[in-house]
Amino acid sequence: MTEMNNMKRRDFVKSAVAGGVALNLMGMRGPASARQLGANDRINTAHVGVGGQGTGLLRQVVKRAEGEGGVKVVAVCDLYTRRMNRAKELAGLDDSGTYHDYRELLQRDDIDVVFIATPDHWHAPIAIAAMKSGRDIYLEKPMTRTVEEAKAVYEASIKYNRIHQGGASGASSPWCWEARSAIADGLIGKVIWAQTSYSRNNPNGEWNWSIDKDAGPTGSGDDFVDWKMWLGSAKKRDWSPDRFFRFRKFWDYSGGIATDLMYHRLTPLHIAWGEGFPKRAVGTGGNWFCSNIIDPTTQKPDVREVPDTFILSADYWAGHSVNIPSSMANDTGVPTIIRGNKADLYEERRSIRIVPQSPFREEFKKKYGKEEMIIETQQREDHMGNFFACVRSREQPTLNALTAYQVMCTIGMSVESYKSARHLFFDEKKQKVTTKPFKEMFGWVS
Repeated sequence: MTEMNNMKRRDFVKSAVAGGVALNLMGMRGPASARQLGANDRINTAHVGVGGQGTGLLRQVVKRAEGEGGVKVVAVCDLYTRRMNRAKELAGLDDSGTYHDYRELLQRDDIDVVFIATPDHWHAPIAIAAMKSGRDIYLEKPMTRTVEEAKAVYEASIKYNRIHQGGASGASSPWCWEARSAIADGLIGKVIWAQTSYSRNNPNGEWNWSIDKDAGPTGSGDDFVDWKMWLGSAKKRDWSPDRFFRFRKFWDYSGGIATDLMYHRLTPLHIAWGEGFPKRAVGTGGNWFCSNIIDPTTQKPDVREVPDTFILSADYWAGHSVNIPSSMANDTGVPTIIRGNKADLYEERRSIRIVPQSPFREEFKKKYGKEEMIIETQQREDHMGNFFACVRSREQPTLNALTAYQVMCTIGMSVESYKSARHLFFDEKKQKVTTKPFKEMFGWVS
């Protein structure tokens, strides 16, 4: 079990209160529909959203069921009939285990956990409904589309006493937990700033996934898409294959690079430096390449709203900064480094490397007997295995709701900063995003 797994619930609650979340956290109990699982009881799973990522998660669960056992898929749900039927076959279900409407799925009394892998704008309502019904959740990254939604999901996890595992598997990477221990032991001194990135180079334009030409709200059989429900709270629009099959290109359903990819990179940093809420976040960048390409499917100019190059910069209440430059038109990124006032910590493939700063080289060599330190990482429980273990033990998983919420604050603020062309700030006490800093944030603010 991980360090976070071993943290008792009272410590989780204490950290939440210290983070400024004012909730009545003690004495909460799950809804009556929550089934109490014994150590040997089988965990029944339901899967809402079985597109590319959702199908990948479903395959993992099916493989686990066929191997070590202890889990079983009992229901799948998708608004696109072809995807729903494909998932049904993969899981070995009959028609009684298939749903278009997640609300009908949640009426079943044999579901223990719900996997959610829908477009971002549906994460919050489905996650909250699932937890309210007494189910633990595996919620794909990003936690939500906005900061406000993330706060609501976090509060629901406390109110209903539910296990939340965020779907950024980097939270279970050995390097960030080894780094967490090294930083806690003072090996790099005070954390000052960190960098990381996640870049790709797709000449055809990132997220221009294939389109099923016959799919849509007027389609029959496997071609049917419940477009009206898919839009949900987003702006009402006529059927758009581009928006449905390539939702990450549009603000109504996604935050682009930040929510799709940066969430993966920022999460391990949060774990390494000890988590915490951001104080300020800024997003910059633009469509420097994709605005000029021709969509290979439609042979028309690519239509997208999110930038192909995005730079996130943020400051944290704990007193450090982070910078994440990423592009979908150039795959040369930057190495992951956490910089302290005494040493720098580098993520390596199977280790972390500690390199002292020049004023502290002699002190470091005298104390540790070497000019730099290589710490080999230890194999850890896989991310999904960690989730299922915590469903049984009721301990907190590696990407629990509080950590996922804190990461989403930085991610969500950077996206809104880019869209509004202004700095955004986070009031830790009020748990609220604001456009105006105040004295407690920066001493120079009047």
